[in-house]
Order: sequence, then structure tokens, then C-alpha cells
Amino acid sequence: MWWYVHGGDLGPKARVDDPAPPLIGTTLDGQAFDLASLRGRPVIVNFWGPSCIPCRDEFPLFLSKLQQHAATGLAIVGVLMDDPVDPARGFVADYHATWPTVIDPAGTIKAEYRIVARPHSWFIDRQGILRSQQIGALTDADFERQFALIDR
Repeated sequence: MWWYVHGGDLGPKARVDDPAPPLIGTTLDGQAFDLASLRGRPVIVNFWGPSCIPCRDEFPLFLSKLQQHAATGLAIVGVLMDDPVDPARGFVADYHATWPTVIDPAGTIKAEYRIVARPHSWFIDRQGILRSQQIGALTDADFERQFALIDR
């Protein structure tokens, strides 16, 4: 089951049609990350964990969509949610994922983005505005419909 939201009020933090909350942290490979560095590109922020089966099922879709939309500058950012780092590192390596996954040990990023379940993806346009979100696994059609909102 998935839930697609476009428009509407989601509370005092992350809201569709508002600027994306800051997303600053350290990636699985120990690199500093700041979402602001991706301004000017369409971005998908995906909250996931390797123990989440639908999250695991999304990885091949993300890999193919990065290739398919390479000319647009599409960027994907993972946020590790509710799972330990070591299994996540192994999973990312096994899938040859090229996008960063930010570690969120205190759950502050999760709270800012109002995440309650995995997988959960936010679609952010080139100006850094949250345009839509999906709770639950993305299908190809879901991805393309929401990507069209951020690739302008």
C-alpha cells in the first residue's frame, strides 16, 4: 500500500510547496553531506533501511531511474532510518548504489521530514521546494508522475 500526497498541509515541519528542511549529516562512508549542495538539481530523499523489504525492492528502481534521468541531473539521497549502519553499508555495496545515504542516529532528520514509516520519499525541485511525497514503495509509474513535478 502507498500513499501519494501533492499539496496540503503536513504540519509545522516538512510541508509540500515549502522549502525542504535542512538535511546535514554524515554518510555511510564517513563523508559530510549537506542537501543544500544539490540546489539546482531535482532530488529525491528516500528514508529507508535494509530490514525494510519494500525499501530493498526500491533500490533497483532507483538505480535504473538515475541512469534514465542522468541528463536532468537527478540526485537521490538516502537517509538510514531505524537500522544499524553495518547492514546498510553491506546492502548499499551489494547493490552498487552510487547515491549517498546519510546516517540519522538521533532521528532528527526523520523528525524534520515528518517520517513515520519506511520507505518514504520526498521529491524536491531544483529550487529546493518539496513538491510531493510518497509513503510506501515507489512503482515506475509513481516515480515518473512525481519526478515530472520536480524536473522543471
